[in-house]
Amino acid sequence: METNYDVVVIGGGAAGMMSAIFSAKNGNSTLLIEHNEKLGKKLYITGKGKCNLTNNSPVDTHIQNIITNSKFMFSALNAFTPQDTIEFFENSSLKLKTERGKRVFPASYKSSDVIKALVKNLSNFCAKVTLNTEVKDVFKTGEKFYIQCANQITYTANCVILATGGLSYKSTGSCDFGLKVAQKFGHNIVQPRPALCPIIVKDDLSSIANLALRNVSLHFVLGKINYNFFGDLLFTKNSLTGPIALTLSSHINKLNLNGAQLYVDLKPALSEQQLINKLERELPNYKNKTLKTYLATILPTEIIDLFIKKLAMENKLINKLSTQNKMQIISLLKKFDFSIKSLDNIDVGIVTSGGVDTKQINPKTMESKLVKNLYFAGEVIDVDALTGGFNLQIAWSTGYVAGNSVKGKL
Repeated sequence: METNYDVVVIGGGAAGMMSAIFSAKNGNSTLLIEHNEKLGKKLYITGKGKCNLTNNSPVDTHIQNIITNSKFMFSALNAFTPQDTIEFFENSSLKLKTERGKRVFPASYKSSDVIKALVKNLSNFCAKVTLNTEVKDVFKTGEKFYIQCANQITYTANCVILATGGLSYKSTGSCDFGLKVAQKFGHNIVQPRPALCPIIVKDDLSSIANLALRNVSLHFVLGKINYNFFGDLLFTKNSLTGPIALTLSSHINKLNLNGAQLYVDLKPALSEQQLINKLERELPNYKNKTLKTYLATILPTEIIDLFIKKLAMENKLINKLSTQNKMQIISLLKKFDFSIKSLDNIDVGIVTSGGVDTKQINPKTMESKLVKNLYFAGEVIDVDALTGGFNLQIAWSTGYVAGNSVKGKL
């Protein structure tokens, strides 16, 4: 059995496969080590199995959608652009389609087809793959890296690419091994945090669990920090999730959330004055009815009981509403408030924020600035972005740059 390679890539996810493909394409004898029973296990569940593999927008748009260390990604994204990603997969006989927001999917909506395209490239360029192989330790003696595995085999390599991913979705095999290796080699590790995750609140949301609101505004205020996102929102029994909540979570995951205000504008298209006019015009038609009856004309049925409970106006008749009561209704329509408890745990986050400090990585090559011939790719690096194909593009671009930069023949 061959145990000596020019390049060993640890981690068989999106970034790891891309690294191994381009390393092998450049003529390096390349081994890809994956501890799961198959490659791309997290990629398989991406986008609920549909795999939004990139966003067909300019590099500048991708930079704008990267929350953490966007400048670090400038060189990699220009070296392997979203359009390069599209061309790569189309040349691999994968049919693609572009949807709303320029999100690119396999035409089959099957992430397995994306993985098949990557595996085909690995085979075409003669990259070796070993599955069910757990790496226990990585160390360097002289110019050689030694990769000790649980199967009692030790591989040697001139270059190592760490593409071990983040900490999200432990069921896919995510772990902190790569971070520990990087730390062992002297790298600073930025504390991993959940990104693109639900926001847990102290309120009991059981009555509105699974309620989806479209075209609402989600506001966050903490001192001088203010975020406002417009779009769709979903509730669970104890959290806010859906696109705008996930986006907000990535902006606030490094903050101490004590004292933060969180509220939803249920009627963002109407100003307070417009709502006052609306109530004055419509309430007389319901003067002998309960407030609940009127609210059913302007709010989803599922949210009305909680709305009235927050107002403390159960069984209130319209003709008994004071001017102050009406202003309270309008205020709550514009600021349906919640008390933040925390962000959900990192395992639930779509991606991980944090990882190997970008200050210690060469952005043009993905090589460590501390250890010669040690490279990084993908989610193990402290870079994360919003939804829409931007995170996978980070994986493709950093994987390409790392795989294209390694020089296996020393």
